[in-house]
Amino acid sequence: MSGNQSNTSEDHCDFDDSLIFTLVPPYILVISVVLGIIFNVFVLMVFCLHKKACTVAEIYLSNLAGADLALVCCLPFWAENVRKGYDWPFSESLCKVTSAVIYMNAFCSIYFLVMVSIDRYVALVHPLSHERIRRPFYAKLGCLFVWVFGLVFALPIFIYRKLKFNPQSNLTHCSLNFTSDQYLAYEVITITFSFIIPVIIILFCTVKIIQALRKRLMEALNIQKTDQKATTLILAVLLAFLICWVPFHVTKILDVLQSTGILKCHITLIIAQQISTYFAFFNSVLNPILYVLVGKTFQKRARELFMLWNKNQTASFSRLSTRLTSFKFDQSSN
Repeated sequence: MSGNQSNTSEDHCDFDDSLIFTLVPPYILVISVVLGIIFNVFVLMVFCLHKKACTVAEIYLSNLAGADLALVCCLPFWAENVRKGYDWPFSESLCKVTSAVIYMNAFCSIYFLVMVSIDRYVALVHPLSHERIRRPFYAKLGCLFVWVFGLVFALPIFIYRKLKFNPQSNLTHCSLNFTSDQYLAYEVITITFSFIIPVIIILFCTVKIIQALRKRLMEALNIQKTDQKATTLILAVLLAFLICWVPFHVTKILDVLQSTGILKCHITLIIAQQISTYFAFFNSVLNPILYVLVGKTFQKRARELFMLWNKNQTASFSRLSTRLTSFKFDQSSN
């Protein structure tokens, strides 16, 4: 996503893009408009409109839903770009903004998962000594730091994304205006900070969390139900992240090796890049589904919010009926 999405057709290997132009646009529209936007708006409504304040884990998960929502809102523009054969039909400003937003929110999503995995690690492995830092204020401060960090990392995308007309293909590409050295340095930094470092932290925390849970079960220690429910949901979200994003970053690493000449271009790599990119996008749809299926506390919040909404609707309908009845009575009296 941070590289030349629009330049697939200009790879050194010959590749028939017709299947991509046919299948990818409807796929992107389904996961973005039909699923991604609706599901993530629902998650944000449950977290933000509920009377009870969010826990630390829920603050991170609500910000994750916000990042996923912003990401999928930009995907329809890329669907249209792919449908037109990578001929960008919009302005250069939109090219810059949508690319930067996609990159920024993909980056933020990863680090919100890092934050939530650290929170579970502290809650289960060091429950007493680190209780002070597990407060909503610090969680909100951490989320603000992640958003700022993501914005900084998205700046090169905003600055260097430009529209370039290719006279050979008669197409206008929305692509990164990097030299080969700049591209290599940028990809190495991106892979390091958006994949290697966060995955190491997530795997370390996950292993420690699982070990702590097993130890408590073996020692017959009681685990608070709220901690157990939150941990189950977060482990499911972390697993979904690894399944969806690891293939994408692995293909990015192979692409960097190819650009340096260490690996030769192969049709399999191009196909893998396409599949892994759009599979990574699906993670933004999968997260809300996991909240509903696995998150017991989220299910409870959603039911309570629905009941409150239903109660308000019933009360509003009752008041309206009373007013209509009174109006009809006054009319008949006159």
